[in-house]
Amino acid sequence: MSEKIIYQNQNLECADRKTLEARQLEGLKFSVGQALKTKFYAANLTGHIKSADDICSLDDLKKIPFTTKDDLRASYTDGILATDMKDVVRMHTSSGTTGVPTVIYHTQKDINNWTELMERSLIASGATCADIFQNMMTYGMFTGGLGFHYGAEKLGILVIPTGAGNTKRQLQLMKDFKTTLVHATPSYMFHMATTMHEHGFSMQDLHLKKAYIGGEPHSENTRKKIEEMYNIDAYNSYGLSEMNGPGVAFECVHKTGLHVWEDSYILEIIDPVTGEPVKEGETGEIVFTTLRREATPILRYRTRDLAAVIPGKCPCGRTHRRISRITGRTDDMLIINGANVFPSQIEQVLMNVPEVGTNYMILVSKTGALDKLTIQVEIYSKLFHGDLSELEVLKHKIKDELRASIMINPTVELHEPGSLPAFEMKAKRVIDSRIKI
Repeated sequence: MSEKIIYQNQNLECADRKTLEARQLEGLKFSVGQALKTKFYAANLTGHIKSADDICSLDDLKKIPFTTKDDLRASYTDGILATDMKDVVRMHTSSGTTGVPTVIYHTQKDINNWTELMERSLIASGATCADIFQNMMTYGMFTGGLGFHYGAEKLGILVIPTGAGNTKRQLQLMKDFKTTLVHATPSYMFHMATTMHEHGFSMQDLHLKKAYIGGEPHSENTRKKIEEMYNIDAYNSYGLSEMNGPGVAFECVHKTGLHVWEDSYILEIIDPVTGEPVKEGETGEIVFTTLRREATPILRYRTRDLAAVIPGKCPCGRTHRRISRITGRTDDMLIINGANVFPSQIEQVLMNVPEVGTNYMILVSKTGALDKLTIQVEIYSKLFHGDLSELEVLKHKIKDELRASIMINPTVELHEPGSLPAFEMKAKRVIDSRIKI
């Protein structure tokens, strides 16, 4: 690794476990005290915790029930507000596309703490005040845009707040202002690369060094394809609005997993069925507890995201535990003829096939009493020479590799480059047309 390791606060980021856990215990007491001021937790903690004084060790966290997204929705609009509304300076909500949205409030101190975590994350990835940062994520209620924006400004980086979409303008600004950092979804990074030529640009016009990719689950092979396309480093970032947004966990320059900032969050990995902790290194559901948030404290929040703690030490020297990339969600699992399949498993296979392009769709339908899985993939035009027999070989290759991974025999359809729907924000790659009973 050629990049010099720099820190925002080396003493904190490289603190030993005893020091970190003492800080977490202090934060947990604070969060429980704040939570008991809310309508939801005042009722929900009855019989479990009476006051912050009941928290004597981190083991006492187990006394607290889990919080779910349904709990947050049931608390709309101010059921988990711990401060006076006059002390709130910002609110964010989830999209609410599947029901009542969740609402997260922030005091000015909360915003400052979030900004500090994002600055720390950017520093960990090697960003400096000499960079030019183009933020291609949506602003507004979506936390991704503003979170990165504030953190980059705190670091002293010039921020170009383009927001999502308008690819030609994005590329023109990247060329004119010599953008070195971008924040975008993996889908949009692919979209820009595959449409660049038609907008009159080439990779040689860009000065890009790093991309922060997030907003949708993606595989390691997807990251590698983006890095190879642009000849850059691509970094995984992890966050969710219930925990602020981006800046909950972030990769350092070594890319050996995402460091969870444990001075601000307690991390648990549980079996999603039993709720019991899994062994280190085993995949389970991520559970987070906020430790520093004033307005909306959240205790033991079940994220539905699946990941594992990575054992051992990171070469960067940071001691905050690392998690793997998100491998899927407990609520996006597809059950196909009795078999459990995660879309991330399919992507992992597809992105490992050189002849496959950057776009694909997963279609689930019914044929009689049986489920049918169809995978539509765009071919990579540079590796296709127009031979139909070549297409048949590729189709069988993809089919065999998918069957070996997901234990299901799918139908594979090959499509010309650019023929499948393109996504400028979060990609919607799964269409399940089965009738839900």
